Amino acid sequence: MKNLLGSRIIQTFVPGIVIILTDLGKRMFMETMKTMAVLFDFDGVVVDTETQYSVFWHKMGVDYLGMKELESRVKGQTLTYIYDTFFSGMTKEQAEITGLLNSFEEKMTFDFIPGVLDFISDLHRHGVKTAVVTSSNEAKMAAVYRVHPEIKTLFDRILTAEMFAASKPAPDCFLLGMEIFGAAPQDTYVFEDSFNGLRAGMASGANVIGLATTNSREDIAPLCHHVLDDFRGFTYDKMLQVHK
Repeated sequence: MKNLLGSRIIQTFVPGIVIILTDLGKRMFMETMKTMAVLFDFDGVVVDTETQYSVFWHKMGVDYLGMKELESRVKGQTLTYIYDTFFSGMTKEQAEITGLLNSFEEKMTFDFIPGVLDFISDLHRHGVKTAVVTSSNEAKMAAVYRVHPEIKTLFDRILTAEMFAASKPAPDCFLLGMEIFGAAPQDTYVFEDSFNGLRAGMASGANVIGLATTNSREDIAPLCHHVLDDFRGFTYDKMLQVHK
């Protein structure tokens, strides 16, 4: 209901009490009703694993392809993409690599990126929806849960490679996260470390913050709106100062 001054009258559940919003009040009220989402890549953003994966994929590149820099070309990619792109038609080799990868991941350490747990707690205090959006599959995440079972409760959702068709740098994975939470791109923040992940975040229209945990600040700066070395000292309020 509106009065003659254009203000909106909102009936409450308390008899006899109403809230009257002016145009300014309406805008402020709508701002508080927005859903804000923060979407985290996993490796190199939540946990420090990229160096370990680089060792693994370097060896696979040398042993199976005679390629010395495979690790730099597969960062942020799904296993399906890696096989289709670099091991196409090599069915036997793919099976061998999958077995080696599963064994490797069972022995990996999954140390948290400094400050990330405090930052996630701060987001929760402010009612922000959070999700992991990773190119890793469920089998890999099962290895993570064995080491850190609390990961499942740290985030509202965990989205893995099985849930989207196109690999990064396609924005599908981040668009799915926005859709699940009902968040608009301008109200979504993406945290990424890999080149393809950063490109995917930018293509999604979100506010993108790069982590210089895998690549240098100078190299990732053109692909995001802000760069962090890690999450130490970073807060919800500081995040809001980052805009695309």
